[in-house]
Amino acid sequence: MSDKIYSMTGFGRAEAQDERRKISVELKSVNHRFLELNVKAPKKFSVFESKIRALIKEYAQRGKIDIFITYEDFTEGNATLKYHPELAKQYVDCAEEIERFFSIPNDLTVSKLMNLPDVLTMEEQEMDEEELWKDLEKVIRDAAESFRHARNLEGENLRVDLLTKLDELEANVDRVIEREPQIIADYRQRLEEKTKELLEDSQIEESRIAAEVVLFADKICTDEETVRLKSHIGNMRDTLAVGTGIGRKLDFLAQEMNREANTILSKANDLETSNTGVDLKTCIEKIREQVQNVE
Repeated sequence: MSDKIYSMTGFGRAEAQDERRKISVELKSVNHRFLELNVKAPKKFSVFESKIRALIKEYAQRGKIDIFITYEDFTEGNATLKYHPELAKQYVDCAEEIERFFSIPNDLTVSKLMNLPDVLTMEEQEMDEEELWKDLEKVIRDAAESFRHARNLEGENLRVDLLTKLDELEANVDRVIEREPQIIADYRQRLEEKTKELLEDSQIEESRIAAEVVLFADKICTDEETVRLKSHIGNMRDTLAVGTGIGRKLDFLAQEMNREANTILSKANDLETSNTGVDLKTCIEKIREQVQNVE
């Protein structure tokens, strides 16, 4: 599998022109949960819409993508003038009947007759669909390659930024881990001092103190949460290395990280750990926002 990573935002353009025609194609995309294609093209290209959609799917998996196609035909004689004699005869017959009925002059001339509706019509010559699609396909592919390149450049920036944020997140997790033994030690000291104060010179049962400390340590223990958080961080780094089509998985991992951070914050028993918990959630939220941009 490719290790390239793609953003869901991008732009690509291509154009081809010869003595017969000019075709221009532009692709623009923004974030979207799924792949949504919107083709805007001249009516004559409607026959190719399913092919256009299938082609774009080769270059993108997610995002709302607008495809703009413009076309100019330079071929002389691409349309023919067609005369409809039966309709013209009906106009002439009606004019003669009106002349007789109302006894008024019939001023119908050839030039006037030619200007009457549908006596003369312009009809385009039948196009060679196979040849036209061959030309159109090449321009779309060129635009799609440019589009994918732009998305990849932005995707690489996203990868660097996310890896930096993961390093910051892991540093905060390490602070939570390092702080926990000190919290327990401080609690034991406070407990012993309080017990001595209450009991004065009476003998303190060490086992009772130890049991109370164990209960406290179990209450504030975040081992499971920090282990899972580190696992999610490693998983996200591995996923970023894979590249293509990883946006949904990254989003899921960010949600799981947020769940663990919430639990750590709820167990926090001192100011330092609470502040670190807030830093955890802030960092994860930044990660969640960024992964929304990854295809």
